[in-house]
Amino acid sequence: MNEPFDAYRYIGYLRARWRWIAVSAALAVVLAAAASLAMTPQYTATARVVIEPPAGADLRAAMAVSPIYLESLKTYERFADSDSLFQKAVRQFGLQGGPIESLKRRVLQVQLVRNTRILEISATLPDPQKAQALAKFLAEATVETNRASVAEGDQDLLHGIEQQARELRARLQETDANWAKAVAGEPLVSLQASVEQAAEQRSKMEEQEQSAELEIADLADRVKTAADAGELRKQETNARARLAEIRKQMQELDRRTAEREKLLATRQAHRDQLDAEHKAGQASLVAMEARLRDARGESGFRGERLRILDPGIVPERPSSPNLPLNIAAALLAGLVLPILYLTLEMSFQGRRATLARGGFRAVANSRDE
Repeated sequence: MNEPFDAYRYIGYLRARWRWIAVSAALAVVLAAAASLAMTPQYTATARVVIEPPAGADLRAAMAVSPIYLESLKTYERFADSDSLFQKAVRQFGLQGGPIESLKRRVLQVQLVRNTRILEISATLPDPQKAQALAKFLAEATVETNRASVAEGDQDLLHGIEQQARELRARLQETDANWAKAVAGEPLVSLQASVEQAAEQRSKMEEQEQSAELEIADLADRVKTAADAGELRKQETNARARLAEIRKQMQELDRRTAEREKLLATRQAHRDQLDAEHKAGQASLVAMEARLRDARGESGFRGERLRILDPGIVPERPSSPNLPLNIAAALLAGLVLPILYLTLEMSFQGRRATLARGGFRAVANSRDE
């Protein structure tokens, strides 16, 4: 059966061995201090870049920073910690330290400050001036990379709009050429004049038709009352032949007039189509040129703009090793570990004593029996 915990006995047990605990703590402190002093000091310089919204964006929308927008800003972290940019920095500053991947993990740290649009670029090196120069170089390169990316996107957009404008101009020129060709090869004035003349001619022929019909009717009445109707019948026959010829001419005139009107309608429809295409093409070209002017005016202000907020300063104190922190941690470990060891030892001794007493009782009981 386990004995209950005795606090006074436990404190007395530790007090009896306080020298051992003190030696352990002092040794840990000495070792931590020696190790910290033996390590090469590392200095961390931090440059800060602010990510500003596009110049044409609404100020109220820019102030309403959403979590999704802040998450999208992490794209600029990839600008700063790209392998190609760090490799360029390694060559420029002559950094040494093994493979570039491990060197990058030790030297560079890029992070977006929580719930802000500020990008921090930290460089850690033994030389404080070189650390500050590296952080500033990476910040400037990040700003330049973003500027080049925005400029490239603007150029692609401008080239696309200019190409569309050129296509619209070519199409408008083609429409104008077709209009000129239609004016030269498909005249309307002469055809309209022919249709009008045909209408006048038909009106005259209708008058001749009516006159011939009246003459025939008059001759027919006179034949009924005349004693000698031979001459009148001959005149009536001639009048009927003349009427038939007039009607035949009218039919031919109507056929030619219908063909001319059909041709006139076709040419007019073609003219109307070309005119509609010209107006539509001109309107599209005007709208595209206005869009091109707007795109040129907004060039460079369409995406987020990066600006160096703080190029950083040359650090005066090393970021590592942190001597006070290391000594405090060593002191804590030097105290906790021996106390834990002594606690386990005391517990083990108590169990062993309990087992021994149990054995003695068993032997005594057996003798009594």
